Parts: sequence; C-alpha cells; structure tokens
Amino acid sequence: MRKFGTEKYISHLSIDCVIFGYENKELKVLIAKSKLGENIWNLPGGFILKTEGIEKAASRILYERTHLENIYLEQFRVFGHENRIIDSKYKALLLTHLSQKYNEADAEWITSRFVCIGFYALVEISKVNPQIGELDHSLEWMNIKEVPEMMHDHNEILTCALDALRQNLDQKLIGFNLLPETFTMREVQELYEAVYDRPFATNNFQKKILDLNVLERLQKKYTGAANKAPYLYRFKR
Repeated sequence: MRKFGTEKYISHLSIDCVIFGYENKELKVLIAKSKLGENIWNLPGGFILKTEGIEKAASRILYERTHLENIYLEQFRVFGHENRIIDSKYKALLLTHLSQKYNEADAEWITSRFVCIGFYALVEISKVNPQIGELDHSLEWMNIKEVPEMMHDHNEILTCALDALRQNLDQKLIGFNLLPETFTMREVQELYEAVYDRPFATNNFQKKILDLNVLERLQKKYTGAANKAPYLYRFKR
C-alpha cells in the first residue's frame, strides 16, 4: 500500500477550478463525473504543494486537467465555512476507495475539512484535451444552465465564479479569451448574451464595444456578397 505523500502539501488548503468555455452560443463549464457512484459530480480541483504559490498550483491543476498553458486564470473567492465538510455518504464511498490504495492516515487527511481557494479559467473549448483524475469517470462540458447538483458546496462555488465573470467581463475585457483569434461583432454579442443570460440591443451593443477601442478590424468575412459580409475583428493584445 503506497503513501499519498500528504507531507508534500499544505494541510487543509485546496483549490477548486471553474473552467469556463464557450461553444455554439452556450456558456459551458467543465465538470467531473465521479467513478464512485451514479450522479456524483464535482469541479476539478487539487492540493497545493509546499513549494509553490497558489497561482502556480492553480495553473498546474488546470494543466493536469486541460493540457493547456498560459490561459486566463483568476482567483475570485475563498470558501472556508465552519460546516464545509464532505457529505457523510460521499465520505464513506471515498474512504472505501482510498483505503484500497493508501494508508488510513492519508485517507483521513484527504477527506478532512479543507479551506478552498476558488479560481476560474477561460479557455477555448476546441483547444482543451480533458484529462481525468484518479476519482473521475469522465470530464464533461456542461451548459451552465444544465449543471446538475454537485457534491459539497461546488454549486455555490460555480455561482460565485459566474458572478465574478460577469463583473469582470467589461471591467477587465476578459471575454475575448473565450473566442477564437478572429471573430465577428455578432459573435461577441452572442458571447455576452450567453454570459449574462439576456439579450442586448444590437446597435447599442456594437457601439459600446467599438468605443472601447480594444478591437482591430480586419478584412470582411466572406459569406456571399461582399457588401453584406461582416467584418472580422481581433483583440488588441
């Protein structure tokens, strides 16, 4: 029976990652389906090595799950309620699984109470190569409106991450991390509508975005008649 290596990690401190993607006019999030039982879902996460900072740990955890580097990543909240403990039913399943690989002390360490640092990431779904963790049956992209009940407080973490994304979409102009390198103005509007879950008046929206002076206009996108084709844009990085 091998050791988990708990001595390498900061005790009782973990990271959970909300990985947002955008596809087919839908805002999506990458969540894990557990192999410990039916309909057990959770956010990807992990522990923090004593030799790394929290941002480096979050980047490592994200790379382990997406195989992407240099993606947009932001800390948004710490979750440390005194009642933040693993549900007794899930803990029993988890202990049974862990006890087959690790000693009792390591299994208890993994299932003890942790303070969680929440990070959200913005990725292009087409570039993600999902990698399952030890406890995962699969990793799945889920429409933000269709996310099932998740273990622990992970639905609350997701809600807080979405609130933070909405607050920062304009202030930090981060939405373009969800789009390909070039895009139409209509595609920008559809992204904003998916994130905020409401429609925008086209003329007002386009004027607002163009007035920010953060987009470079390229050639027209060929869709038939040249005079009807929309312009392509890219973000001024």
